[in-house]
This record gives sequence, structure tokens and C-alpha cells, in this order.
Amino acid sequence: MKDNTIVVGLDIGTTKITTVIGEVAPNGSVDIIGEGSVPSEGMKRGSVVNLERATHAIRQSVQAAERVSGVRVESAYVSVGGNHAKAITSHGLAAIRRNQEIAQPDVDRAIENARAVPLDPNLEILHTLPQEYVVDRQEGIKSPVGMHGVRLEVDVHIVAGTAGPLLNLRRCVQEAGLRVDGFVLHALASGLATLEAAEQTQTVVVVDMGGGTTDIGVFKRGNLAHSACIPIGGEHVTADLAQILKIPMEEAENVKRRYGAALPELADQDLTLEITTASGSTHAISAFELSRIIKPRLAEIFSMIRDEIDHTLGPVELVAQGMVLTGGAAMLRGTVELARDRFRLPVRIGRPRGIGGLTDIVNGPQHAASVGLLLYSLGEDGRVPPAVFRERAEDLMVPPPAPEDPAPAKPAPVAASSAKPTSQKSAQKSDGPGLMDRIRGLFKDWM
Repeated sequence: MKDNTIVVGLDIGTTKITTVIGEVAPNGSVDIIGEGSVPSEGMKRGSVVNLERATHAIRQSVQAAERVSGVRVESAYVSVGGNHAKAITSHGLAAIRRNQEIAQPDVDRAIENARAVPLDPNLEILHTLPQEYVVDRQEGIKSPVGMHGVRLEVDVHIVAGTAGPLLNLRRCVQEAGLRVDGFVLHALASGLATLEAAEQTQTVVVVDMGGGTTDIGVFKRGNLAHSACIPIGGEHVTADLAQILKIPMEEAENVKRRYGAALPELADQDLTLEITTASGSTHAISAFELSRIIKPRLAEIFSMIRDEIDHTLGPVELVAQGMVLTGGAAMLRGTVELARDRFRLPVRIGRPRGIGGLTDIVNGPQHAASVGLLLYSLGEDGRVPPAVFRERAEDLMVPPPAPEDPAPAKPAPVAASSAKPTSQKSAQKSDGPGLMDRIRGLFKDWM
């Protein structure tokens, strides 16, 4: 564990930048003392596209967290996602002299041999994560130090990032006034914060559904064993609504969050929205039809996740025992139910665990990665010391929100919005049926 008691996580996403400040207690537990979230600027799919705007947004996020905590921060662990992050699994071997115990230098030698794989010179290694060790063909060994054997083997999950995007990200953080303690893979951070103790004995898929990308991490007995990124996220769902309903992205995001659902059968069957387009024309659309626009894009994301895992590791139903959804896009009503249907696995929403302090602020799935960055800073080899969680009683955690009723009450009209709920009677007088026909035609093949 680091000597300093203040740790900082900086989660830089496509739609949101979050800074979380934590204080490490003497017993190893972590209290959240500061949080700052601002809309992201200058980022696209995990990469910097505008240095000045990205730097400005990072600075705003850090300053907001500093105001809450009263602490001046100087460095942070920074999340990395997007297609520029690459991952491979490599095998390492070390010979042990007869009649000698395996020592830490032997373990280091096996890991170093696993790292000695040809990589593109344009890649920078971010993580070298050992999986289970094998001693004289005996598998499933967590720590081989002190054991006897003549042959030590290890599989190492190597995560690397493209040098150019990493340099741009580092420059933005530095110009915002912070040093980069290290880059951490987004999926790894999310898994560290959300996996329960029982899940760390199984194989679990962690899916972080962000705005521009969806990050995948397959954790096998608590170790990150496979990682990938899908270049589609919640922002694409918003773009679908904006395109079909002919409304601005901001308005589409508001409509999606307040009235959308991943499954049409979970939408409010009695609710109809009145949509005013940019040209001034008015259409009516039911919440049911709204969800019919949302579902195909989410189904596409889940299909791409399934293809990635099936092609790399095998059928997901046979590989994994469960799935955890994190990220802001996972908060849409019905997403868990859609994932259960697509993957045939137990699925739950992942929320940060093992923390104290401002838990009411960071208890949602959208804070999984930022809290995971703090936990990563306390451990090594991508694992969190058990003491961090052991000292935190469950009754200190803020319980997750109660599940919503299948048929929620009719929501209030959108304030200052062109999308307004209206009655079924008024909907019949509008030109909504024409829009319905167009939507049905566009999505007939998808459904």
C-alpha cells in the first residue's frame, strides 16, 4: 500500500469525466471524501480529439472534487479504454533448481519471460497480470512462493495501449495540473470495484457500458483473464432517437433517460409523448414505440459482446457463471432483463463495494470505474488486498435503490423540453400514426 493516505481516480470517458478522491484509513479501508463529475469534452471513443477542450473538462472535474474534499490533489490514476487498448495472454516458464524452494525472484523470472513477446513498437505495456501458476503440472496455484518443484509456469494477461493516444491523454492530465500515477484499463477498474466475494471464485463477465464504447472484462477467479472493447455505447442509442425523432441529441438523451426502456414490454403502456421537431412539426409517440427504437441498438451491443467472447473463449454460457453490468448506459430500465435473455446467464447491476464516506454519491454503476481506480492503487497485479473489504461491514454500505415497478407511474412532463407526455386521446388527433409506420418499417428486420 502507498505511504500517502490520499488516492485519486480520474475516469475520462466519452460523455462524462469523473474525479474521485479517497482517504485510506490505517486499517486499509477507503473513505470517499470528494467527487466531481462534468460533461466530457474533446474525447471520442476513449481517445483525445481536442487537447484544449479535454484539458479544460479534466480541470473542471478535478476542481469540483477538490472543493468537496478540501484537499489539493497532485496526481491520479487514469482510466484507459477504447480500441487503442490491446490485450494478449502469454505463457512464461522458469526452471527451479532441485531441492530448492520457489522464491519471489523465480516468480518474477517466469513473469518476465511471459512479457518477452514480440509487440508492436508503437504499444506501451499498461498491465502484466499473472493468472494462476502451475508447479510441476499442478494447476490452480495462487502463490507458488515457498513450494517445491523444478518447473514453474504462469499465464500472464498483458494489456498494452497505443503510444500516441496515451501520450495525448497524459498531456491533457498534466496540463490540467496532475501527474499520472498510472493508466488502468477501464474494464479492470470496474471489476475491482464491483465483483462480490463469491464471484471472485467463479468466471464472471464485467461489461462497462459507457457513452462511446462498451468495455468487456472476463474475470476468472478474481483475475482479469480477457479484455476487449466494443466501439458502440449509450451515445449511439441517443443518436438513433435523435435521428428518427428529428430532435437534438440533448433532447434525445433526456427522453431516453426519463421515458425509455430496453424492453418495450417494460415501458409505460399508458404514456404517449408529444415530440416537437427542430422544424416545428409535432408528432406523438408512445413509450412503447420509443422502447422499440432503443431495443435494437442495445441488442446489437450484446450480440457483439457475445461474438467477442464466443470466438475467443468459447460459448459464453459455458465459459461464465454470471455477468455484471456497470456504466451509465446500464442504468436504462430493462437492460438487465435484456442481457439475461441474450446471454442466458444471471445478470446484475454492479455497484462499488467496500467503501465508506460519500457512498450515497458514488454508489451507482456509473462510478464503478472511478472507484475501482482507487482500489487499484492499493493493490498489485490487478488485485485488491482483502483487508480493504474485510474492515468494511456490509451495514455501512448504502443499499442499492429498490427495483422499479414493472408499470411505473406516469412521469411528469419534461421541463423546458419539446417532448411532452400527452393522453392517448390527444395522441389520436396528432399525425403520430405516420411516424409509427416509419419506425415500424425501419425496425421491422431488427425486431
